[in-house]
Amino acid sequence: MGSGLFFALAPSVVAGLIPWWLTGWRFEPIWLPLRVLGGLLTATAGLVLVNAFVRFVVEGVGTPAPVAPTQHLVVGGLYRYVRNPMYLAVITAIVGQWLLLGQVGLLVYAAIVGLAMWAFATFYEEPYLAERFGTEYEEYRRAVPGWWPRLRR
Repeated sequence: MGSGLFFALAPSVVAGLIPWWLTGWRFEPIWLPLRVLGGLLTATAGLVLVNAFVRFVVEGVGTPAPVAPTQHLVVGGLYRYVRNPMYLAVITAIVGQWLLLGQVGLLVYAAIVGLAMWAFATFYEEPYLAERFGTEYEEYRRAVPGWWPRLRR
Protein backbone atom coordinates (compact mmCIF):
# COMPACT_ATOMS: atom_id res chain seq x y z
CA MET A 1 0.00 0.00 0.00
CA GLY A 2 2.66 2.52 1.06
CA SER A 3 4.90 1.72 -1.90
CA GLY A 4 1.99 2.09 -4.31
CA LEU A 5 1.06 5.44 -2.81
CA PHE A 6 4.67 6.64 -2.99
CA PHE A 7 4.86 5.42 -6.62
CA ALA A 8 1.69 7.36 -7.43
CA LEU A 9 3.04 10.50 -5.81
CA ALA A 10 6.78 10.71 -6.45
CA PRO A 11 7.79 9.40 -9.88
CA SER A 12 4.32 9.87 -11.35
CA VAL A 13 4.42 13.57 -10.49
CA VAL A 14 8.08 14.13 -11.43
CA ALA A 15 8.03 12.09 -14.66
CA GLY A 16 4.35 12.47 -15.57
CA LEU A 17 2.39 15.39 -14.16
CA ILE A 18 5.13 18.04 -14.30
CA PRO A 19 6.18 17.17 -17.88
CA TRP A 20 2.51 17.39 -18.84
CA TRP A 21 2.26 20.83 -17.19
CA LEU A 22 5.38 21.92 -19.06
CA THR A 23 4.32 20.64 -22.48
CA GLY A 24 0.61 19.88 -22.53
CA TRP A 25 1.82 16.73 -24.34
CA ARG A 26 2.14 18.81 -27.51
CA PHE A 27 4.20 17.17 -30.23
CA GLU A 28 6.72 19.42 -31.96
CA PRO A 29 8.33 18.49 -35.28
CA ILE A 30 11.17 16.01 -34.73
CA TRP A 31 12.80 13.28 -36.79
CA LEU A 32 10.64 10.13 -36.57
CA PRO A 33 13.43 7.74 -35.40
CA LEU A 34 14.10 10.10 -32.46
CA ARG A 35 10.40 10.06 -31.60
CA VAL A 36 10.39 6.25 -31.66
CA LEU A 37 13.55 6.15 -29.51
CA GLY A 38 11.87 8.53 -27.08
CA GLY A 39 8.84 6.28 -26.80
CA LEU A 40 11.04 3.24 -26.19
CA LEU A 41 13.10 5.06 -23.54
CA THR A 42 9.97 6.26 -21.75
CA ALA A 43 8.35 2.82 -21.77
CA THR A 44 11.56 1.09 -20.65
CA ALA A 45 12.00 3.61 -17.83
CA GLY A 46 8.47 2.83 -16.67
CA LEU A 47 9.26 -0.88 -16.53
CA VAL A 48 12.47 -0.20 -14.59
CA LEU A 49 10.54 1.92 -12.09
CA VAL A 50 7.93 -0.76 -11.50
CA ASN A 51 10.63 -3.42 -11.14
CA ALA A 52 12.58 -1.32 -8.63
CA PHE A 53 9.47 -0.55 -6.57
CA VAL A 54 8.52 -4.23 -6.45
CA ARG A 55 12.08 -5.05 -5.37
CA PHE A 56 11.73 -2.64 -2.42
CA VAL A 57 8.54 -4.37 -1.30
CA VAL A 58 9.69 -7.97 -1.82
CA GLU A 59 13.40 -7.85 -0.98
CA GLY A 60 13.54 -4.81 1.27
CA VAL A 61 10.23 -5.39 3.07
CA GLY A 62 9.36 -1.71 2.94
CA THR A 63 9.01 1.18 0.52
CA PRO A 64 11.31 3.62 -1.26
CA ALA A 65 9.67 6.43 0.73
CA PRO A 66 11.90 7.89 3.46
CA VAL A 67 8.91 7.83 5.86
CA ALA A 68 8.50 4.04 5.47
CA PRO A 69 11.98 2.66 4.67
CA THR A 70 12.92 -0.92 3.99
CA GLN A 71 13.92 -3.33 6.73
CA HIS A 72 16.68 -4.78 4.55
CA LEU A 73 19.19 -3.21 2.17
CA VAL A 74 18.00 -3.75 -1.41
CA VAL A 75 20.88 -5.13 -3.50
CA GLY A 76 19.21 -7.57 -5.93
CA GLY A 77 17.74 -7.17 -9.38
CA LEU A 78 18.82 -3.97 -11.10
CA TYR A 79 20.49 -2.87 -7.86
CA ARG A 80 23.29 -5.35 -8.66
CA TYR A 81 24.32 -3.08 -11.55
CA VAL A 82 23.67 0.44 -10.24
CA ARG A 83 22.71 1.86 -6.85
CA ASN A 84 20.14 4.34 -8.17
CA PRO A 85 18.02 2.65 -10.85
CA MET A 86 14.85 4.51 -9.83
CA TYR A 87 16.46 7.91 -10.17
CA LEU A 88 18.01 6.94 -13.48
CA ALA A 89 14.65 5.63 -14.70
CA VAL A 90 12.90 8.90 -13.85
CA ILE A 91 15.57 10.91 -15.66
CA THR A 92 15.43 8.51 -18.62
CA ALA A 93 11.63 8.82 -18.78
CA ILE A 94 11.91 12.62 -18.97
CA VAL A 95 14.65 12.44 -21.63
CA GLY A 96 12.48 9.95 -23.52
CA GLN A 97 9.55 12.36 -23.37
CA TRP A 98 11.82 15.11 -24.71
CA LEU A 99 12.61 12.94 -27.73
CA LEU A 100 9.04 11.73 -28.11
CA LEU A 101 7.50 15.19 -27.96
CA GLY A 102 10.36 17.25 -29.35
CA GLN A 103 10.03 19.66 -26.41
CA VAL A 104 13.50 21.04 -25.54
CA GLY A 105 12.24 22.34 -22.19
CA LEU A 106 12.02 18.73 -21.03
CA LEU A 107 15.76 18.31 -21.52
CA VAL A 108 16.38 21.28 -19.22
CA TYR A 109 13.87 19.85 -16.75
CA ALA A 110 15.64 16.44 -16.88
CA ALA A 111 18.94 18.14 -16.00
CA ILE A 112 17.35 19.95 -13.04
CA VAL A 113 15.68 16.74 -11.80
CA GLY A 114 18.93 14.82 -12.22
CA LEU A 115 20.87 17.39 -10.21
CA ALA A 116 18.24 17.38 -7.46
CA MET A 117 18.26 13.58 -7.30
CA TRP A 118 22.06 13.46 -7.20
CA ALA A 119 22.10 15.98 -4.34
CA PHE A 120 19.42 14.07 -2.40
CA ALA A 121 21.23 10.76 -2.87
CA THR A 122 24.63 12.22 -2.00
CA PHE A 123 23.76 14.37 0.98
CA TYR A 124 20.82 12.47 2.51
CA GLU A 125 20.42 8.90 1.28
CA GLU A 126 24.00 7.70 1.28
CA PRO A 127 24.79 8.97 4.81
CA TYR A 128 21.47 7.57 6.06
CA LEU A 129 22.08 4.15 4.50
CA ALA A 130 25.66 4.08 5.83
CA GLU A 131 24.36 4.81 9.32
CA ARG A 132 21.46 2.37 9.09
CA PHE A 133 23.15 -0.59 7.39
CA GLY A 134 26.81 0.06 8.29
CA THR A 135 29.35 -2.33 6.78
CA GLU A 136 26.77 -3.99 4.55
CA TYR A 137 26.06 -0.69 2.80
CA GLU A 138 29.73 0.33 2.62
CA GLU A 139 30.61 -2.98 0.92
CA TYR A 140 27.69 -2.55 -1.48
CA ARG A 141 28.70 1.04 -2.19
CA ARG A 142 32.27 -0.03 -3.01
CA ALA A 143 31.07 -2.85 -5.27
CA VAL A 144 28.26 -1.14 -7.22
CA PRO A 145 28.47 2.22 -9.02
CA GLY A 146 25.97 4.89 -8.09
CA TRP A 147 25.09 6.45 -11.42
CA TRP A 148 26.75 4.64 -14.31
CA PRO A 149 25.50 1.03 -14.52
CA ARG A 150 28.11 -1.66 -14.82
CA LEU A 151 27.43 -4.28 -17.43
CA ARG A 152 28.11 -7.38 -15.31
CA ARG A 153 27.53 -8.44 -11.71
